[in-house]
Amino acid sequence: MTAIWSREVKSYFHTPVGYVYMGVFLALSGVLFDVQILQQRSSDLPTLIGQMSYLWMLLCPVLTMRLMAEEKQNHTDQLLLSSPASLPGIVVGKYMAAVTVQLLTVLLSTVLAGIVWMYGRIYPMELLTAYLGLILQGFAFIALDLLMASLAFSQVTAFLMAFGANLLLWMLDMVSGSVSGPLASVISFVSLYVRNEPFLMGQMSFASILFDLAMAALFLVLTVYGMDRKRRRGAHL
Repeated sequence: MTAIWSREVKSYFHTPVGYVYMGVFLALSGVLFDVQILQQRSSDLPTLIGQMSYLWMLLCPVLTMRLMAEEKQNHTDQLLLSSPASLPGIVVGKYMAAVTVQLLTVLLSTVLAGIVWMYGRIYPMELLTAYLGLILQGFAFIALDLLMASLAFSQVTAFLMAFGANLLLWMLDMVSGSVSGPLASVISFVSLYVRNEPFLMGQMSFASILFDLAMAALFLVLTVYGMDRKRRRGAHL
């Protein structure tokens, strides 16, 4: 797993992918910071972080699109599947590489909080709680998008499938207010955005922490299951 993680992290920065991901996230965060904080003369960082969380929908597919599809394009997927490395180790190694880049990006975004701290007032625990929600939500999105990428045969298809899945989650969250009854409850229960709301209010929600981690684990298990089926099919050919 460690070898997979190391290889994938290096590949992010040997290609433009890592730089594009980090640059676009930080640039868009800077625009949101200007509109939400500077122009409004506000120090409401949790609201800013809540708006930044919508960037996962667009940018997490950039991180995951090459992790599986590139192996297929280079015809190294069968070699990888037949390697001594376990399937969970392969999937977790690739997942942790994407998570590492994501965490580095979030760390760089704290410069925005530093600017507010220099000229205004911040509440550290409230800020840390909001960032925790952002990170956990990102974990779940990366796991979902990795699952989508494992089903695709090219990087473009992987991106489109992952973005489509993210967009569907966002659209379900948007329509949850216009429906009622059990359906509304189900949508709210599985919504990654609803689960993030307690963190943005400064509340340490252990239910939301477990939910985000459970969702990430579920998507990773499904990815391993899909790869295992492919390995078995290849063994019978």
